[in-house]
Amino acid sequence: MTATLQKFNVFVQNLGRKTEGLNSSQDTIAIFLTDAAPVATNTVYGGVGGTPAEIAAGHGYTAGGNTCTVTSWNQTSGTLKWIVASPTAWAASGGTIGPFRYAVLYDSTTTNLIGYYDYTAEITLQIGDTFTITLDGTNGVLQIA
Repeated sequence: MTATLQKFNVFVQNLGRKTEGLNSSQDTIAIFLTDAAPVATNTVYGGVGGTPAEIAAGHGYTAGGNTCTVTSWNQTSGTLKWIVASPTAWAASGGTIGPFRYAVLYDSTTTNLIGYYDYTAEITLQIGDTFTITLDGTNGVLQIA
C-alpha cells in the first residue's frame, strides 16, 4: 500500500524558524498510527490543538509509534532530498491492532508534526498480520527545490 506525504502547515514554519532540524544526531523521527483524520493545522504530538488521537497501544503496537532513521540529506542541482529509512513493521500478536487509516510522521524529540500518510480506508491488523510503511529511499520523504 502506498500513500503520499501530506505536510502539516506548521512543519514549513518550523523549518523557517530553525525549530525543526530533522537530522539524525539531534532528532528522533517516528511514525504513529491514528484513525482520526489529521488536519493541516495540527501542530504537535499529544499537545493542545496538536494532533489526532493515536490508536491504543498493545498487541504489537507501542505508544508513540515506531522510530525511523534519517539516512541522509542529499542535494543535487539545487534539489534537497530528505531520505528516511522505513520504520519496522507492526505485527499483530495476541489481539488486533487498529483500526487506523493514517500514519503520522513527527519529530519525537521536539513533538513537532511533519506530515501524514492517508491509506484511504480503515485498516485493522488481525493476529499474524503485519503493516509496513515504505518510505521512498531514492526520492526521499520530502524534497525542497
